[in-house]
Amino acid sequence: MKILVLGSGAREHAIILALRAEEASHEIFAAPGNAGIAQDATLVDVNMLDGKAVTAFANENAIDLVVVGPEAPLVAGVADPLRERGIPVFGPGKTAAQLEGSKAYAKRIMDAAGVPTGRAVRATSTAEVEAAFEDFGAPYVVKADGLAAGKGVIVTSERADALAHAEQYLPNGPVLVEEFLTGPEVSLFFLSDGDTVRALSPAQDFKRAFDGDAGPNTGGMGAYSPLPWLSEQFGSVEDFVAEVTRDVALPVIRQMDSEGTPFIGLLYAGLILTPAGVRVIEFNARFGDPETQVVLPRLQTPLSQLLLAAASGNLEDQPEPVFSDDVAITVVLASEGYPEAPQTGRQIEGLAEAAAVPGVRIVHAATAGPDAPGGALIATGGRVLSVVATGPDFREARARAYEAIRHISLDGAHFRHDIAARVAE
Repeated sequence: MKILVLGSGAREHAIILALRAEEASHEIFAAPGNAGIAQDATLVDVNMLDGKAVTAFANENAIDLVVVGPEAPLVAGVADPLRERGIPVFGPGKTAAQLEGSKAYAKRIMDAAGVPTGRAVRATSTAEVEAAFEDFGAPYVVKADGLAAGKGVIVTSERADALAHAEQYLPNGPVLVEEFLTGPEVSLFFLSDGDTVRALSPAQDFKRAFDGDAGPNTGGMGAYSPLPWLSEQFGSVEDFVAEVTRDVALPVIRQMDSEGTPFIGLLYAGLILTPAGVRVIEFNARFGDPETQVVLPRLQTPLSQLLLAAASGNLEDQPEPVFSDDVAITVVLASEGYPEAPQTGRQIEGLAEAAAVPGVRIVHAATAGPDAPGGALIATGGRVLSVVATGPDFREARARAYEAIRHISLDGAHFRHDIAARVAE
């Protein structure tokens, strides 16, 4: 199969690695990619935000499937011209992508579909924000309405900090003030063809920058899968997935279809398990990062088969995806200063030694190639690499991941030391 993957991060590299692992003969292109992706796919000079350019490349190169990785091209509508030309594309159109692009839109869809979620107020002024604070009380939850690369949310007991966060985003549009929900969080991915859904394996990510869930929110500093502790509350992981499929995924997909905006692609449900039951925190319209890095290595069903079926409207013909019994964890290596002011341009060394650890793969997020043969790679962003390790149990997977990350040298870099520590115990 000839596949074009749009994006340049660890999510896209993880997708490409899964495609490559299932079938070495796949011809995979990536735009724009990164230094790690370049080892596993052919990089092409196509603007991923330009739907016409992407469609032209797909036509000229007889691409069988386009996979849109990040949220920006989805919200920009890059999938629409591809779909209009009959090219299978895994990713929702511009209107459906507002499920991630606008928190207010997502809340409206959830309300219409009867999906359990927290109360929220759409605020367009400081006065409206303060009124919502009075209504909901502390801790305060404020979310930018539009895309913010995973950093548009603040959860704090400090009212002044919450208000400052709201005022940072209000000049660009409304914000949502939400009631604070407490409980463990779970990420669950659903493949959708606009009518049928197929769930992947649950994962949990770590949003705060530092150990012990300290520091600012980030795009994600690590993750693990599966979640054996779900069985304590739901009887089994399968029962949990069935409940979320019934109460969250299918109602949303059917509501969007009824409005003439079918959701075709990856529905990411960010969930919280409150004392009152499962509640939706947010939806994303694409694979999550870093959860993708731990879900896909465990997937035994061919990924290309699932993505093409969803893109072609034939997902009902596919059985439920099958996952291995192995566990997976990922630890993100971030540049000094991330997330506020990451320092870039620094050399990365020790990747070969890290990749040689059994069960480990290095997934690139923000790397660029050397100017000269044999030169070191450089970090080009905040989250630089995901060190992914699989193993028969969490203790072994954690040992492998942290052994590998100790081999990697990046001046000033930081990572969390407590990814999956509790479940390993």
